[in-house]
Amino acid sequence: MSGPLDQNLKPRVLIVDDDPNVLNAAQMVLRRSVGLIEAERHGDAAIGRIAGAAWDAVLLDMALDPGRHDGADGHDWLARFRAADPALSVVLMTGLGGVPAAVEAMKRGAADFLLKPWPAERLIATVAAATSLTRSRRAVTQLETENQALAAAIEPIAETVIGDCPPMRRIFEIVARTAPTQANVLILGESGTGKEVIAREIHRRSSRVAKPFVAVDLGAVAEAHFESELFGRRKGANTITDRPGRMVAASGGTLFLDEIGNLPLPLQRKLLTVLERRAVMPVGGDTPVPIDLRLVAATNMPAAELAREPVFRQDLLERLSTVELTLPPLRERRTDIAALAEHFIAVFARKYNLPRRPLSAEALSALEAYRWPGNVRELRHAIERASLLGTGARLEPGDFPMLTSAPAIDRPAVAAEGYNLDAMESRLIRRALADHNGNISRAAAALGLTRAALYRRIEKHGL
Repeated sequence: MSGPLDQNLKPRVLIVDDDPNVLNAAQMVLRRSVGLIEAERHGDAAIGRIAGAAWDAVLLDMALDPGRHDGADGHDWLARFRAADPALSVVLMTGLGGVPAAVEAMKRGAADFLLKPWPAERLIATVAAATSLTRSRRAVTQLETENQALAAAIEPIAETVIGDCPPMRRIFEIVARTAPTQANVLILGESGTGKEVIAREIHRRSSRVAKPFVAVDLGAVAEAHFESELFGRRKGANTITDRPGRMVAASGGTLFLDEIGNLPLPLQRKLLTVLERRAVMPVGGDTPVPIDLRLVAATNMPAAELAREPVFRQDLLERLSTVELTLPPLRERRTDIAALAEHFIAVFARKYNLPRRPLSAEALSALEAYRWPGNVRELRHAIERASLLGTGARLEPGDFPMLTSAPAIDRPAVAAEGYNLDAMESRLIRRALADHNGNISRAAAALGLTRAALYRRIEKHGL
């Protein structure tokens, strides 16, 4: 006689049969072999219990409908159960039939076939095999879901860290010393300065390089979805399958949280708890999931603003900023513009199968004189556009529209407002919105900001 299933696994079995004697007999045989046995006499009621419940096996009578004994109704119910939960193993039971009936049941998706009356050991072994099959299917689904999450979050390293100015040399020194450790890193800097590029470089030089690098732009995640995005969501909590969070997907590797300054205070507390306990509680779950990851965070919020308790929890800030880096804006590293431009020219020549056209001396001089409000990101986009649309042997100033379309300084406005940065920022945002007919995405791109960062500034200035 087969031994009982492992009680620690606590299989859940649903028996569906209109004969109370069969229900009672099955419950008697299985009561010591499984963790939970429940019975239903009607198919509709049983189907209603499938959604949101993690059953391991269903024992289904092939003749549930009164007056029908051809087995066709059993096949119909089998299809409905499989549609309700594709991973669930359904075992068909019948008092009539033989090998052909069993073969037909298996073709239609049954996990097994039992002929009544069944020997006790046969019933126990069948339920054990069905449970194992269900759990294997769910494990595969979980793995596929995690892979999808990783595929959405993991991008190949497309950029190289480039720079030889003194501030960047200092950054490289800190990265070289920090990357091999497990220290959390906080990267500060304006939008477009290359914070994610530095985060990827830290991962590339770490002992976790063979594991995932998962990037999450918190500025692009709606506040209502923060928890499920980071911590995951269990089946039944507004989802038909378990959905692993980004923290679970990054376990073993590095999690990059961009725009960490966008994290609301209640979620800052939860993130701190996760970092302290090294485990996450999925939404709708009751069992913590252990994680092992290195956290690299970034924000374009000024350090002084981030240090204000009403804005950001200082205990969490201490956790995040074991090592703190501040990337300089491109206007403060003009000597790197030539090397960066040459790198991007080579990248886009390969990407689009284009001739590699260098910058003319005039174009380089103009690029070095430009203010670059969007920093390295804006330079990258400018080189891409020029590479695609330029027609000469070299890239000339005329291939860069922003050099000639950049608005002149509004002398009367400056005279009236003085050098008030908030007022100038407000005026520039209004100008960008007007130039792009209120299109947030285009205005944000022109300003070198993310959509979320532009929305914050619009709210800040009451625009």
